[in-house]
Amino acid sequence: MHISWKFALAAAALSGFWVVSCGSNNTRSTPSADVSASAQPAATESSLPPVISAGDVAPPASQTGGFDGAKAYEQVAKLVSFGPHAPDTPAIRSVQSYIRSQLQGFGCAVDEDNFHAQTPLGSLAMDNIVAKIPGTSPGIILLLTHYDTVRLDNFVGAEDGGSSTGLMLEMARVLCGGKQKSPNAVWIAFLDGEEDQQNFETVEQAQTIWNANENTFGSRELAARMELSGDLKNIKAVILADMVGQKDLQIEDDTNSTPWLRDLVWKTADRLGYAHIFTDNRAAIGDDHQPFLMRGVPALDVIDLNGYMQEGYWHTPQDTLDKISPRNLAIVGHVILESVGELQQKFR
Repeated sequence: MHISWKFALAAAALSGFWVVSCGSNNTRSTPSADVSASAQPAATESSLPPVISAGDVAPPASQTGGFDGAKAYEQVAKLVSFGPHAPDTPAIRSVQSYIRSQLQGFGCAVDEDNFHAQTPLGSLAMDNIVAKIPGTSPGIILLLTHYDTVRLDNFVGAEDGGSSTGLMLEMARVLCGGKQKSPNAVWIAFLDGEEDQQNFETVEQAQTIWNANENTFGSRELAARMELSGDLKNIKAVILADMVGQKDLQIEDDTNSTPWLRDLVWKTADRLGYAHIFTDNRAAIGDDHQPFLMRGVPALDVIDLNGYMQEGYWHTPQDTLDKISPRNLAIVGHVILESVGELQQKFR
């Protein structure tokens, strides 16, 4: 992911100052990690999946509302296996085919928007893929994730793009398999073109360069399309997931998000026993929820960017599967699933 706040935070990181975290006692250590342009997985690295520590094993789905963190992790592993998948590349077309086939296999109704975006690299073909679970009224609860990766050599995006997409694929499995209609439809949008559309030659460039209107293409396209179709006025709430599977996860309180929606989700997390994950660390976050906020739609970003930056993995080739915790995927999935239920009750 990226955007203006990301630029400010990245610049602060490079100068040794972190622009976040007020009103919380949560702290992190900052290990010295190699994030140079040449940083790559070791040549002797096994092709087998990484060993999952006991503390990161996902609880049984029966304990997380039916959301299976192990299945979400398997989805992340599959997405990583496609390798780097920036927009309009052969790899992302394979990812798109995979997402489409998974959703159809879950019994979801699938809608697609193939569009072209004008970028610094020219016109790029992009594809938003939307799973639609019908409700009994015109209301829509919209869930978002981006599935593209930053255009950097050897960047597979296990956390940045992969974690939230794996989570939303599992969310689709759970929700599309429901036998009873809820009051509001649930749409799950898999967005293309969230990252800055440039060829980054170094990690430092990927972590600091930001240019307005060269990112969030998929969310801007979806918001504009829904406004034109008249669906925008039916959206009750937007929940975006982005960077939600890392170890030592601490979801940040985005001050740009809609306060009542943030309170609903945080109270749900607290009720489920996850207050240590959904923290009071505050940050002004710009992301794929912004095109909806700008149109007056309640929206929330569920994300932990700063922890990943402090660990030294954000926008580096070290954003790999071994950084992902199935347990944390289960926790965030459980909270979002229960929050959807709370929203269904609120907007009956």
